[in-house]
Amino acid sequence: MNGAVVSEPAVDLPPTQASPSPQPQAPLEWRFSQVFGERSAGEDVQDVDIISAIEFNKSGQHLATGDRGGRVVLFERTDIKDSACRKEAEKGDYSVTRHPEFRYKTEFQSHEPEFDYLKSLEIEEKINKIKWCQASNGASFLLSTNDKTIKFWKVQEKKVKKVSVMNLSPSNGSGNGKPAGGNVCGSSAYLPNGGISKSGGLPLLRLPVVTSQETSLAATCRRVFTHAHDYHINSISNNSDGETFISADDLRINLWNLEISNQSFNIVDVKPTNMEDLTEVITSAEFHPTHCNTLAYSSSKGSIRLVDLRQSALCDTHSQIFEQHEAPGSRSFFTEIIASISDIKFSKDGRHILSRDYMTLKLWDINMDSGPVATFQVHEYLRPKVILYMLRT
Repeated sequence: MNGAVVSEPAVDLPPTQASPSPQPQAPLEWRFSQVFGERSAGEDVQDVDIISAIEFNKSGQHLATGDRGGRVVLFERTDIKDSACRKEAEKGDYSVTRHPEFRYKTEFQSHEPEFDYLKSLEIEEKINKIKWCQASNGASFLLSTNDKTIKFWKVQEKKVKKVSVMNLSPSNGSGNGKPAGGNVCGSSAYLPNGGISKSGGLPLLRLPVVTSQETSLAATCRRVFTHAHDYHINSISNNSDGETFISADDLRINLWNLEISNQSFNIVDVKPTNMEDLTEVITSAEFHPTHCNTLAYSSSKGSIRLVDLRQSALCDTHSQIFEQHEAPGSRSFFTEIIASISDIKFSKDGRHILSRDYMTLKLWDINMDSGPVATFQVHEYLRPKVILYMLRT
């Protein structure tokens, strides 16, 4: 699910040149790119520029991307007026052939390279996941994480204030050859603060005039959540209560409060007593979009487990499990690798779960755990690349 997909809309003729009979429009052409900007043939791509995470907010009007250099880049939608009448267009049986357009908004450095001296381990700055939080008072909030550290960011427009009028006395100051303080010249006395004192009167206090000339986006790190995972963090997810979120690594899922950065609660632990008995690891975890007590996590064996936090503080058992049953003896070493789920997403209403493994996308109904309701194959263009990547790893 990482990377950027760029669409090229069909070119329409101006109204004066349009033919009277409707012409079938060319289909949108999709191109896959994992870096921003145009690249010429043979141009090397810097590793730090490769996109490693991408996330839309709930409204779909904003997009956040993270790269291997630890940067977070934000985009906002520019065709809001066109998209506002999408429902009416769908009712009128009108085919939308133009995809949404996004423009650059701002960027900031979220993570830096770190070094764990206790474990003699280098921690790279690559962004693994980004999640949008609930907006408040016109400000946007995001969670971003690398392998070990989660950061809570606030992005807000701030007015840049500048001094527009410096109402100093033009005849005062050391630059005009006249004394800068206390010396009487005629009937006036020039003071160090730029005021003029009439003979026998009080000094006049002159202040500069400050005005707001422009606005700029500023990103501020509000919280840093760290020292809670022994293994690499593979996912984070916000809760619908707006107060908590989870972070998951290979063997554990922790529950955090957005306002408390020095304490977390371990709610899922699949680490066996003997590590030689380990058969699967956690690959992704996500909260239910509306039920704050429900979350799902996937495993390297291709299964998805639904967990209810009301059952116990440590969710050792699952309430539901979703996995595709295969014929006995049909599984092999490669089929287990291909079946490993890399990411899961709840639908907006929470009724379905979309899972992605190496070669397919599977849609699951949470009311039917016998198998997926639909399976979609990876694009033919990407299949050879996915297979090659699988063999290399």
